[in-house]
Amino acid sequence: MNFVLLFIFGYIGLQLVFAWWASRRVHDEADYLIAGRQLGPWMATFTVFATWFGAETCIGAAGEAYANGLSGVRADPFGYAIGIVIVGLIFAVPLWRRGIITLADLFRQRYGAGVERAAALIMIPTSLMWAAAQIRAFGQVLAASSELSVVVAITCAAAVVIIYTASGGMWADAMTDLVQGGVLIAGILIVFGLVMVADGGVAHITAWPARSGLFDADVSWLRTLETFAVPICGTIVAQELVARVLAIRSPELARRATVSAGVLYLLVGLMPVTLGLIAVNYVGPLDEQEQVLMHLAQTQLPTLLYAIFVGALVSAILSTVDSALLVAGSLAAHNLVLPLRPNLSEAAKLRANRIAVIAFGMTAYALALASDNVYELVVEASSFGSAGVLVILLFALWGPRIGAAGAAYAALATGLVTYVGAAHIGAADYPYLTSLAAALTAYLVASTMSRPVVQPARS
Repeated sequence: MNFVLLFIFGYIGLQLVFAWWASRRVHDEADYLIAGRQLGPWMATFTVFATWFGAETCIGAAGEAYANGLSGVRADPFGYAIGIVIVGLIFAVPLWRRGIITLADLFRQRYGAGVERAAALIMIPTSLMWAAAQIRAFGQVLAASSELSVVVAITCAAAVVIIYTASGGMWADAMTDLVQGGVLIAGILIVFGLVMVADGGVAHITAWPARSGLFDADVSWLRTLETFAVPICGTIVAQELVARVLAIRSPELARRATVSAGVLYLLVGLMPVTLGLIAVNYVGPLDEQEQVLMHLAQTQLPTLLYAIFVGALVSAILSTVDSALLVAGSLAAHNLVLPLRPNLSEAAKLRANRIAVIAFGMTAYALALASDNVYELVVEASSFGSAGVLVILLFALWGPRIGAAGAAYAALATGLVTYVGAAHIGAADYPYLTSLAAALTAYLVASTMSRPVVQPARS
């Protein structure tokens, strides 16, 4: 076993110990899912940043930039950074003031328990695909740093993240994100600084090929809008981000911290993308484009600095995958199972959430093995079903009191069916924009044929 792999295992072990220690602050379901709404400014900013800055940026986006130029990474970091800032500026305060734990809670308040369950069922696969992307990326890191095969590495990665997530909750997640975010930024800065300054990377920027432009003149504006709409809209309705907004101790702080995290995300995210663009000058052609950042660091960094860089990648992955699994578990336990057993104790509720996290961790592991590409998994996660969820979110927060459960059902079903049909069956050019338009139309049409029904919040 080489030094780098030993360093990775040691770092992971420390994170597991830290997560176990932080979990002692968890006393009830609210502590487990939204940290008792007690996150301060530093922890709030870094937990949003670290959660979003995951494998798709460190591994996936760098590989896409290496293979396709800057036009291949419009979604990440640009689209996701815009989405985070929009959530902070527009959605953070009204969501925080609703006193909810999940987005599905908001839909129960506005449309009823049936829509709550339907939305949860649509949102869970999104978190599973996101978690699978992180597990696959973790496996890529282990495989690139050792003699392990990708399959064995992904299996080891899945075991680690399932244990890590089930033992923690939001308190452990936020506390470790503060550490992981700092390690992540330091690791990215190390490789970026050495490559760009010491090894002449700045000179290669001036020689970027034409394909590296963010906007391609040969691509229609609708295609460009489609590319940006997926990460922006997907981010707005992502329970992973909403949970962090709700965990912050005041609505004003939630706004400021989320916007700050979005700006930080873009600044740090441009570094691996830049390295991916110039990597061909250092590593040549690769069979596995997703390992380009790892190979670049291996060839340019001494062993100790490379180990720190790998620790940064592990930090990015751990801080994201635990959030995704926690969300999948919370939606299933809090919004699907526990309403059927309203008299359960807090200990039983915590146990149900942890069991759900473990079950979905195993499912995400299977998805990671079946997938071929981290970046595509993340984009699919942002697209799947989010059009209908976005439409009913907008009407739940600011729309007129027209329509009710029928309109929400129509939007959710139409958005999902349209996207799946357009993206995977009909191969339409703009599947997400099509599903968004279809969901909005379905909501408006259905709202004219139903009476508003508002149910009280569940205690």
